[in-house]
Amino acid sequence: MPKPDAALKNFSAVIITGGSSGIGKSFIELCSKMRPELAFCNLSRRAPVINNPELNLRHVACDLSKAGQLEAALPGIEDFLTHHAPAGRILLVNNSGFGVYGRFADSDIAVQLEMVDVNVRAILQLTGALLPAIRLRGGAIVNMASTAAFQPTPYLDTYGATKAFLLHWSLGLNEELRGTGVRALAVCPGPTSTEFSRRAGIHEQKAPESFSQTSEQVVVESLRALAAGKAMVVTGWTNKLSAAIAAKLPKPFVARLAARVMARTRMNRVKP
Repeated sequence: MPKPDAALKNFSAVIITGGSSGIGKSFIELCSKMRPELAFCNLSRRAPVINNPELNLRHVACDLSKAGQLEAALPGIEDFLTHHAPAGRILLVNNSGFGVYGRFADSDIAVQLEMVDVNVRAILQLTGALLPAIRLRGGAIVNMASTAAFQPTPYLDTYGATKAFLLHWSLGLNEELRGTGVRALAVCPGPTSTEFSRRAGIHEQKAPESFSQTSEQVVVESLRALAAGKAMVVTGWTNKLSAAIAAKLPKPFVARLAARVMARTRMNRVKP
C-alpha cells in the first residue's frame, strides 16, 4: 500500500466537516503533520482545538442540520479558497454524522430527521456546491460512511440507512467523475474510539479494544486508499471480514441476527 502522505501530493486545501473531534480532528492533525503547507477549512458548530501554532486553519461555524446555515457558510469557503489556497488540488472530507440508538417507534422524529439532514442532505448540498471548483482545480472527495452500510441495523435503523445511501451514492459519483481529474472515496469504519457512542446514547463511550480502531488508524487507512486510487475502503481487518460476510448473506437473516446482537451488546447500555 502507498504511504498515506502520498495521497496529499499537489493538494493545497482541505475542506472538512466535523473537524472539532474524532475522525475529523485526526484528519486535520495528521494531514497537517504530513503536509504542513496545507490550508484547512472546517465546518462544524465548535472550532477544533489543536495544539499546532503553524496550522493554517479557518473555522466556519455551521450547524449542518440546517440547510440555511450551510448555504450561508459557502461564501466563507469561497473566500478561504481564494485567499488561503488560491491554487492546487482540493480535498473535500465529508466527515460529519451521528446516530442514535433505540427503537424507532420510541424515538424523537425530529432527531431522526436531523440525522438524515446531517448524514445525507448536508453532504449532497456541500458536495454539489463545491464540485465545480474541485473539477476546475482537481482533487478528491472523501465520504465517511460506515460498516453499518452493509446490512440493516435494528435499533440504529436510520443511521444505517443513511450510511448505505452514502456508500452507494459515493460509488456512483466516483464513476460519474471518472476521467475528470476528481475521484470519490467511500470510507467505511467500524467501531471507533470517538464521541459517537456518547452522542448515540451509550453509557460507555469506547468499544472493546479488540474490535475498535482509533480515529488515527481510520485516517491513515483512508489516506492510503486514496493514494491507491480506491473507490471504497473498509478500515480494520475485523471490519473487512464482518462487512464481507454481511454483504453475502440474505438481508432478512442479517437483520434478525443484527437485532439480537444489538439487543445484547448495545441496547442494555442505552441511557433511558
